[in-house]
Amino acid sequence: MDVGADEFEQSLPLLQELVLGADFVGLDIEFTGLRSNLSRPQQISLFDLPSEWYLKTRHSVQQFTICQIGLSVFSSIEGELNKYVAHSCNFFLFPTTFGILDSEFSFQASSVQFLNQYGFDYNKFLKNGIPYMNEEQEKKIKHNILTGNWRVRSSLDKDQIKVVIDEVTRWLDLAEEGDWMTLPGIAGFQAFEVQLVLRQALPDIWTVLRDQGIIVKKVSKQHRWYLENTSCDRASCWKEKILLSARGFSVFFQMLVKAQKPLVGHNMMMDLLHLHEKFFRPLPESYDQFKLNIHNLFPVLIDTKNVTKDIWKELNFPRVSNLSEVYEVLNSDLNPTKNSGPVVIHASKCEKYVETKYPHEAAYDAFLCGSVLLKVAHLLLWRVHRAGPMPEPSFSLYLDVLAPYVNQVNLIRAGVPKINFSGPDCPSIRPPILLLRVRRWPGVSEQQVYREFQNLCKFDVRRLSRSQFLLLTNKFKDARSILKEYRGHPSLQVSLYRYWRHSPNINCLLQVCGVVITWALLALLLGRPGH
Repeated sequence: MDVGADEFEQSLPLLQELVLGADFVGLDIEFTGLRSNLSRPQQISLFDLPSEWYLKTRHSVQQFTICQIGLSVFSSIEGELNKYVAHSCNFFLFPTTFGILDSEFSFQASSVQFLNQYGFDYNKFLKNGIPYMNEEQEKKIKHNILTGNWRVRSSLDKDQIKVVIDEVTRWLDLAEEGDWMTLPGIAGFQAFEVQLVLRQALPDIWTVLRDQGIIVKKVSKQHRWYLENTSCDRASCWKEKILLSARGFSVFFQMLVKAQKPLVGHNMMMDLLHLHEKFFRPLPESYDQFKLNIHNLFPVLIDTKNVTKDIWKELNFPRVSNLSEVYEVLNSDLNPTKNSGPVVIHASKCEKYVETKYPHEAAYDAFLCGSVLLKVAHLLLWRVHRAGPMPEPSFSLYLDVLAPYVNQVNLIRAGVPKINFSGPDCPSIRPPILLLRVRRWPGVSEQQVYREFQNLCKFDVRRLSRSQFLLLTNKFKDARSILKEYRGHPSLQVSLYRYWRHSPNINCLLQVCGVVITWALLALLLGRPGH
């Protein structure tokens, strides 16, 4: 089910009911870009501590925006054993442009090309995107709306507003009291904006919002005064409605937070960063504060990427490169619990995914996340009880076997493989750092070193000194391969890096200590009285 600005407010009561009755919610987000083309020191690498990775990625999250959010709400069917129904919705979003709010964001050509390849509808994003704002933006706009200190901005641009006022003014010249006209094609909070402008500009009209558009009625000044002071549609009431409409998807985000349901994603770190920035608050500079905020918003996070990595190794499943391939393997005969696992059906208005695959459509990927979670959880339960009788499956039992993976979110290209949102991060289990000593290659750069090794394997490279570089990979076999391949090389010597032996800082400290000790001994000897 696709939901744009025109349908969103009418959908809210149903969405709230679904989330409150859910066992968990699958999530996927599509963006206008992923990572800024920053200078090399600002690019993420395997050398990064989680806090360094966060600060580098924070800039990209602030630069790009969300174009589509997919949610798949999974609920167990009462009276049926281990059977779930999934309600899957695509929400097209576009930043709120109202009053003082006028966001700037970038497009990344590769991301646009990627989504185009999978049939993404940019018209729905640009023309019918649901507005949204974070808490800081909401405070500003609320103050301006309630105090009347606001101005028309790009949501309906000033020229368009002028056209509407001119049209109504020409009609007023010929209209009798009690006559009315319709302004079609204006919906959402923009309709409130137009009404506010018209009521301020023209003292002898009254406006009402209907399904067909804005109804403008010619009234006497006495009747206008009466309507302003007695109508449930008086300005103080619908200024609150303007705020509600301008908040858009942020209203539903707050519903999702209050429901405190487990949130499930696949490689969901970027999703969490954007949720914080776009709907909660601007990302803090402190990495620890970010972790705390996310944990308070969503106390139970499950990243299926993190869960499947373990089970894949144990069961010798074939290598997979994306979520769709994970789903296919779990639905195949390779899965020993294929015929005994949970059954998932699509809700009546969400049946487009029954027969057809829509990879990288956000709601479809959100559905895959939830389905993968249930199937992997069933595998884990089967593994625990393989030697004895299998208990009757339930989602609470699934959560028990998933406990080691809760709040552990996969991290791509960093010094640790995952982030723990409910405690300290796990220590690194990456392969050892290698030290490259370069001889007879003056002026060699990090990029040249990278190219030297790229045909054998991929390393992140960091300069240590003029002729020394650090090499780091995320595969132990690649580290062993390089050590073997370059053993005895005449100009490129590769060895294991030892911090206490090779760090320039430690070497400098030892040299300083050596000088100090030498001078101290010399002073002691020279200062001794002769015998």
